[in-house]
Amino acid sequence: MQNTSIKTSIETTIEGTDYKHVIYNYLVDTLHLTESSAKYLNMLGLVLVLILFVGVIFFLTRKILIRVFSQFASASKTNFDDLLVKNKVPRNISHIIPLLIALEFISEVFVDFPYAESIVEKGLRVFAIVVTLWIVRSLLSTLKDYLKTLPRFKDKPIDSYIQVFMIFAWLAGFMSAIAIITSIPFIKFITGLGAVSAVIILVFKDTIMGFVASIQVSINDMVRIGDWITFEKYGADGDVTEINLATVKVQNFDKTITTIPTYALISDSFKNWRGMVESDGRRIKRAINIKMDSVVYLSSEQINKLKGIEIISEYLEKRQMDIDQYNKDKNIDKTMALNGRNLTNLGVFRKYVETYIERHSGVNKNMMIMTRQLAPTAEGIPLEIYAFSSDKRWENYEYIMADIFDHTIAAVPFFELEIFEYPTKLNFKK
Repeated sequence: MQNTSIKTSIETTIEGTDYKHVIYNYLVDTLHLTESSAKYLNMLGLVLVLILFVGVIFFLTRKILIRVFSQFASASKTNFDDLLVKNKVPRNISHIIPLLIALEFISEVFVDFPYAESIVEKGLRVFAIVVTLWIVRSLLSTLKDYLKTLPRFKDKPIDSYIQVFMIFAWLAGFMSAIAIITSIPFIKFITGLGAVSAVIILVFKDTIMGFVASIQVSINDMVRIGDWITFEKYGADGDVTEINLATVKVQNFDKTITTIPTYALISDSFKNWRGMVESDGRRIKRAINIKMDSVVYLSSEQINKLKGIEIISEYLEKRQMDIDQYNKDKNIDKTMALNGRNLTNLGVFRKYVETYIERHSGVNKNMMIMTRQLAPTAEGIPLEIYAFSSDKRWENYEYIMADIFDHTIAAVPFFELEIFEYPTKLNFKK
C-alpha cells in the first residue's frame, strides 16, 4: 500500500512538471543543446505561450464585458450604465481575469529561475494596484458625471471631492507598490513615513489648501458652477465653469478662460453676482453732472412753458398753487425772486427724470426708483438715477440704461440746464 502511494505521488510530480520542461527536454534530448541554453529557451518559450494565452483571454473578456454592458445600458432607463461604458469601466475590469491567470502561472513559467520569478511577480502585483486604481477612477468619474446630471448636485464642486479621494488613493497605491518592491510589510512602511511627514506636507501644501478651501466654499455656498463672479486681482469677469481641488475656471465674457487658485476664494475678496441674477431686477446706478451756474429760479413764464411737458404738467400746476398760496399767506415780497418759496429748474428736472423712469417699460416698478442729488464737486452737481431694470440679461440691461440716459441727456436743455464737460480746443477757439 505504501509503495503504491509513493508511486502515485511520483507519477503526479512527473505529470505536474512535464509540461514545464517539454521544450527543455526537446532541446536537450533531440537538439543536444547545453542545459543552460535549454533552460533559457524553455523559459522564453513558456513566457511567449503565457503572453499569448493571457492576451487572448484579455481580448475575449474585454469583448464580452463591453458587449454585455452596452446591451444592458441600451435596455435600461437610467443613464448611469451608459456613463459606466463611457468612462471605460468594463474595459478596466477586463484586466482582472488575465492578471489573475498570469499570477497563477508565473511560478510555472519561471520554475528554473526563482529570482526572475520574484521580480516578475512583484511587477504583476504592482500592475494589479494600478488596475485597481484605474477601476476606482473610472467608477468615481462615472459617479461624478451622474451626479452632475441631477439638479441638486449640478452646481456643487464634485470635482474637488473626487480629486481628493483619488489623491489619497494614488498615494496609498504608490506606498503599497513601494512596499511590494522593497518586500517591506505595509504597516512598517507606513510607520517609517512618519519621519518624512513634514516633507510630504510641504509637497502637498497647495493640495491641502485647495481641499480645505473646497470644503469651505461648498459649506458656505460661496461659489457655484454657473455663477457670474468678478475677481479683479486675477482679471476674471465671467461665469464659473469648473471648480476642482486646485483651481476654479472662469470663462470671461470675451470667451477667454481665467484660472484662479481655489484657496484664493477664501483668502481674497471677489464679487459674486448670483444675488442680482436671482433677484427681480438689475441695478442702474449712474449720474450726469449739471453745471452749477445753470441752476436758477424759474419765473412764471418759464413755469408756464414747462407745463407743456405732459408728464409733469399736473405736478407743476399743483406745486405752483401750493407755493403761491404759501407766499401769499406769509405776505412774501416777490419783487425779488429769492424771497419766499420758489421752483428751480434743477428741482423740476429731477422730478421729470424720476417720473419718466417710473413710467419706463424697462424698469421694475416693484423695486426702488430714485433720482437724487449727490454732493457738489468741481465737476458740477451729480444727478444720480437709481433704479432696477426688469430684464437682467446683459445686452438688454445695457439697452434699457442707454435708453434712459439718451432721453435724460437730450431733455436737459429744455429746462435751461447745462451738462458739465471739460473744455476742448474748440471751446477755446469760440
